[in-house]
Amino acid sequence: MTPWIAALIALFIWWFSTGTILMAVKYADRSGEKARRTTTIAALPLMALGAYGTYWSMTQTDILGTYVAFLSALALWGWIELAFLTGVITGPNRRPLPPHKAEWERFIRAWGTIAYHEMLLTATLIGLALALWHAPNPFAFYTFAVLFFARISAKLNLFFGVPRIHVDFLPEALAHLPSHFRTAGMNWLFPISVTALNFAAACWLERLYAAETTGAVTGFALLTALTALAALEHWVMVLPIPDERLWRWMLPEAKPTKNTTGGHHGL
Repeated sequence: MTPWIAALIALFIWWFSTGTILMAVKYADRSGEKARRTTTIAALPLMALGAYGTYWSMTQTDILGTYVAFLSALALWGWIELAFLTGVITGPNRRPLPPHKAEWERFIRAWGTIAYHEMLLTATLIGLALALWHAPNPFAFYTFAVLFFARISAKLNLFFGVPRIHVDFLPEALAHLPSHFRTAGMNWLFPISVTALNFAAACWLERLYAAETTGAVTGFALLTALTALAALEHWVMVLPIPDERLWRWMLPEAKPTKNTTGGHHGL
């Protein structure tokens, strides 16, 4: 399998898995809090499959083992993201940010909105590192690490301020989150984030050309594509790229709301 095919597969999996999670969250959101909890619990087998796939693939260095490791990391990540988007695992702060708060207090309140979610992601990353650091096939750890650090970077950029913030897909349980974002022309972290992601993609690409087995070639091709996608997602925050169209057609129609005096409230 050529690296180009692996990259295309990574692109498709990223698009399809993201759309599937958004669709599940939106359908649950239409039915209320109980449905959100039920959806999260019903998806727990995804977490179990991710854990088992990681364990099975850690000694498999062929192409199949590489793909299982990659998909297992995405399964672990996907369930944690689903639990976050349904509002089941977020943080102790579920209120919008009051106006005119000092920057330090704004940061603490913003951290409070995602604290439990970040702790779970960090614990999973540490667990994968301990299990796979010296494993013959560490690609589950590498994949999760790329997703982890790219997401941390994206969240910090949203906090410090970017020109374009998409909140179309945020569910009702996270309606308070946009109040913690900041719209700004640019922030000091963005060029560092993009440079770091491009450098990481270049490093994966170098490892791809130095790899001696088909499993390693496939793994580093998947990582290169995933890291490049993470860099593109950062550019979407500053460039007029209508990325929401990629998934809007997969989602249910918005639940109708009654008109009230003064129009609708948006965050």
